[in-house]
Amino acid sequence: MLTSLSIKNYALIDNLHVDFNNGFSIITGETGAGKSILLGGLSLILGKRADLSSLKDDSKKCIIEAVFNVSNYNLRSIFEVEDLDYDEQTIIRREILPSGKSRAFVNDSPVNLSNLQVLGEKLVDIHSQHQTLQIISNDFQFQVIDALANNQKERDNYALELRQYKKLNKELNELLSFQSNAIKEHDYNSFLLNELVEANLVEGEHEILEQEYETLNNIEDIKERLAESYHVLSDEQVGIITNLTLLKNNFQKLSSMSSKYEELHNRINSSLIDLDDLLSEIDESQNNLEADPQRLDEVNAKLQLLNNLMLKHTSSSVSELISIRDSLSEKVSVTENLDETIKEKREAISGKQQILDEISKEIHNKRSLAIPKLKRELEDILIELGMPNAQFKIEINLGDDYFSNGKDELTFLFTANKGGSFNELKKAASGGELSRIMLAIKSILSNYIQLPTIMFDEIDTGVSGEISNKMGDIMLQMSKTMQVFSITHLPQIAAKGHSHFRVYKEDIAGVTSTKLLKLNHDERVVEIAQMLGGMNISSSAMAHAKELLN
Repeated sequence: MLTSLSIKNYALIDNLHVDFNNGFSIITGETGAGKSILLGGLSLILGKRADLSSLKDDSKKCIIEAVFNVSNYNLRSIFEVEDLDYDEQTIIRREILPSGKSRAFVNDSPVNLSNLQVLGEKLVDIHSQHQTLQIISNDFQFQVIDALANNQKERDNYALELRQYKKLNKELNELLSFQSNAIKEHDYNSFLLNELVEANLVEGEHEILEQEYETLNNIEDIKERLAESYHVLSDEQVGIITNLTLLKNNFQKLSSMSSKYEELHNRINSSLIDLDDLLSEIDESQNNLEADPQRLDEVNAKLQLLNNLMLKHTSSSVSELISIRDSLSEKVSVTENLDETIKEKREAISGKQQILDEISKEIHNKRSLAIPKLKRELEDILIELGMPNAQFKIEINLGDDYFSNGKDELTFLFTANKGGSFNELKKAASGGELSRIMLAIKSILSNYIQLPTIMFDEIDTGVSGEISNKMGDIMLQMSKTMQVFSITHLPQIAAKGHSHFRVYKEDIAGVTSTKLLKLNHDERVVEIAQMLGGMNISSSAMAHAKELLN
């Protein structure tokens, strides 16, 4: 519910703050006093686009702030979806800057207009004779029927299954599209894959083969240099090991004379051990080294194959070729298994359709039971609202398409005259009749679901005193379960409110401002008496006003 509203520097309003109670609140005032300004300010809170011309003083910013108690509205999920901070006392603030820019905040967090509009729809419903498009909406008509049918659980389940059904259909279409393109590429990808598979790729193989190729290709030169190296080390006359052995023996004799010589002896001995190992390795290398022209050809062929594959796939290593091979393998595998995957997806879609059909049938059955009740209640209320011949023809048929709220196709027809032909609401009802039909529907809805704050803006225009009295009774009844405002010119309705506010203009220092005053009991008597008889209040008007209030 709306608990308070503050408006600064908007249109004819300098600074206005008002607190509201639950129940039925009345707003009255002379034509042109500024009731539309009040609604305009509230509309900005609900996400309407701002207009720089609405600033009273264009050198200052306009600030409009509203506080809502949302504890009974189950809006936590809406706040989460819109990424807003949830608070049971939610504050919405709108600022229009002199530059023309507009800012909006929900619980002090900046938001855009789309956030405000989504939230605003759940908080306030402003309804006038010129705003009856909702009633002719198929979605709204289903909402009314489902409220009486208590279909919320079924609709939630249906919506969940429908999202999954649409997701599966999207995935199937993507698979079919992929299959169409993949078939064209499959043969080429298979050819490339077979090339890479037949190459028997091994991580690091290219570097190993290059080393083996260098060895096999230069084997005679390698043998010659190894033999020469072996001779340099092992020759009995001038070999390094022979001379180092002599050097070792000399320092072995000297080592007993000085620790310095002993250290040199140890170093020479260590070098001699390393050279003996080196000689053994050179000898082993000579023994293991053999020319192998066949192996040389094999290594050369494999290197040529790897080089050609790397050039073909613009890669720089066997490791990259292996990654390409694995990727091609996956593509080919997916393509080859695609028929099975598509079959499984179609089976999942078929299963989801069965679930949707079952839920849709349940929704349809409950709607079918609720429609006669809705028709009866609507026609009964409209009789009281001066439309004794109003009749509805409401029919639903279970179709084949999956709509957002089930599979039903709805026909919602109306006639205001006895013997008249049934037609769509927008064609069969006048503006005033649509307004009364909307009031009847909202009053019925208020008995079944928690509605947002509703503001009726002069929907009683042009109705008689007797009918207006009944309209007031309906609004009063609605206010038992929700917050209701009525902007009215009729005293019969104004007298039924729990709270009464008067909009008026005041001239201060040659400047006109719009004010809003909450009336006490005596002030209400005067206001209603003026609504009955004009500014010159008669004693009979005062008596009538008191009678209406009592």
